[in-house]
Amino acid sequence: MADYKITCCSTADITVERLAELGCAFGKYHYIIDGKDYLDSLYASETPAEFYGKIDAGAMPTTAQVSPEELCALFEPILSAGYDLLHIEFSSGLSGGWQSALQAQKIMAEKYPERKVYVVDSLAASSGYGLLVAKAVELKNGGMPIDELKTWIEDNRLNLRHWFYATNLMHFKRGGRVSGPSAVIGTALKICPVMDVNDEGKLIVREKALGRKKALRSIFNHMCQQAQGGMDYSGKCYICHSMMDEDALALKAMIEEAFPHLDGEVEIYPIGTVIGSHTGPGTVAVFFFSKDKRTR
Repeated sequence: MADYKITCCSTADITVERLAELGCAFGKYHYIIDGKDYLDSLYASETPAEFYGKIDAGAMPTTAQVSPEELCALFEPILSAGYDLLHIEFSSGLSGGWQSALQAQKIMAEKYPERKVYVVDSLAASSGYGLLVAKAVELKNGGMPIDELKTWIEDNRLNLRHWFYATNLMHFKRGGRVSGPSAVIGTALKICPVMDVNDEGKLIVREKALGRKKALRSIFNHMCQQAQGGMDYSGKCYICHSMMDEDALALKAMIEEAFPHLDGEVEIYPIGTVIGSHTGPGTVAVFFFSKDKRTR
């Protein structure tokens, strides 16, 4: 049985160092500012403060998915070295990158017919996607064969929960998540939409909280209600944020106090440039595995 490698994309929003620890090569999505195309390097080329500073100064970044050619360039060195491949891709509900992955899979499978080339739709985003990748690596390192791991991801990806809130609705207006009038009024009144990702991998507004503190308490309460094993949850928990260090640290402290059996400390990551182009500064998210699957 051939050994295999796991790959992902930069929209997993964990650090380059963490991906190196996991042994995951990654494809890079793109973001465009003032007509210039940049690769999402997971802040290897600029800091979160520099990126979000450009947005605060008036930049309106757009994004572009990873191409089939870029994914083929990611896959080929692995396959040519004799490894099988399992690529976990950013949610098809949020990007066309999934179609790029399928095209790259077809090309590589035809070129390397002796190798297994699998791609899986994570139906996940940002550091939630990163948490799914980390769990997949853990299972691989524990001896799970590639076929079983592909099935495990497909069977369990909807148990990965994303709960987050935004304090600046103008960026969500650009992406069509909230209407223009709602964004203006909501931002003025300090209304924070509380959102999650549904079973199609799409962002859905579930609640509206008045102020950051209530929004933070809301996503914490959702974890308390949904975590596998209840307050005895023993899995990992990730938090990501866009220039909201105070809220992220407060949420981390709340979770670590409430869940004494966590698998290690809560890990905090910055929201990357691609996701951050759509959220702007002011977003906080928590990710964990739940006892129930996501719904519509």
